[in-house]
Amino acid sequence: MIKRNAIAALSLSAAALVGIATHEGYVGQAYRDIVGVWTIGFGTTEQVKAGDKIDPVRALQRKMADVQKFEGALKQCVKVPLHQHEYDAFLSLAYNIGPGAFCGSTLVRKLNAEDYAGACAEILRWDKAGGKTVAGLTKRRQAEHRQCMGQQP
Repeated sequence: MIKRNAIAALSLSAAALVGIATHEGYVGQAYRDIVGVWTIGFGTTEQVKAGDKIDPVRALQRKMADVQKFEGALKQCVKVPLHQHEYDAFLSLAYNIGPGAFCGSTLVRKLNAEDYAGACAEILRWDKAGGKTVAGLTKRRQAEHRQCMGQQP
């Protein structure tokens, strides 16, 4: 069995960055997402306002900077070692729901108790926006869950 790595030693894999960008999708002009937050590029929300525009290269650069901020938050609240595939799945979820929601979740409590399968299963609960189940989020969560379990996302 492959040993898990200390979380401090992990960083987002290139495949996971592509996965997050694919899940988020690219939009070159600012728009309001499903819950009304101004969003641009590959899901960037920080300092986005109506009328903003971005090209794909700059959008990917911003995505990487955004993800790195979320990595810091994840590393502060997760205290157990992880496999790379688990780390990538949890980071994708944290990026989408925000570090506060992620770090305060049952998922993180289970994870820090070393209930890895239970933590992966918790991913599936995060398929709602504005209180309603969203098909795109359900599909994304299923892929993240498969990834978390070491299966093909």
